[in-house]
Amino acid sequence: MELVRKVGVALLTLVFGLALVGPAMAQPDAEKHKQEMEKLNVEAKRYGVPFNPGWGAGLGAGLVIIGAGIGFGRIGGAALEGMARQPEVANKVQTAMIIIGALLEGATFFGLIVCILVAGKA
Repeated sequence: MELVRKVGVALLTLVFGLALVGPAMAQPDAEKHKQEMEKLNVEAKRYGVPFNPGWGAGLGAGLVIIGAGIGFGRIGGAALEGMARQPEVANKVQTAMIIIGALLEGATFFGLIVCILVAGKA
């Protein structure tokens, strides 16, 4: 059953990865993009709300940081609990915690870079 679960997670990751690569790598037509932004600005001004796509990037960056903070807190808490229960495996738990923390930090940096790039295009 464990193998089935691992394969399922791997396939799900692959499907989401492939679904997100196309739109992320697409190169928009600059003139069409400019016209769409002007249209959105006109519609937003009609309702008295300024349109700024950079706000979404700022919100996304904030959510990335909040998620990373929650993740680091859970990693640290679980590692300390495991070390307290079995002090003899503290070195292995600490090594695993550092590796997982590094992976989480890499994902956080990726999310922040995406948000910065989106804000730069706004």
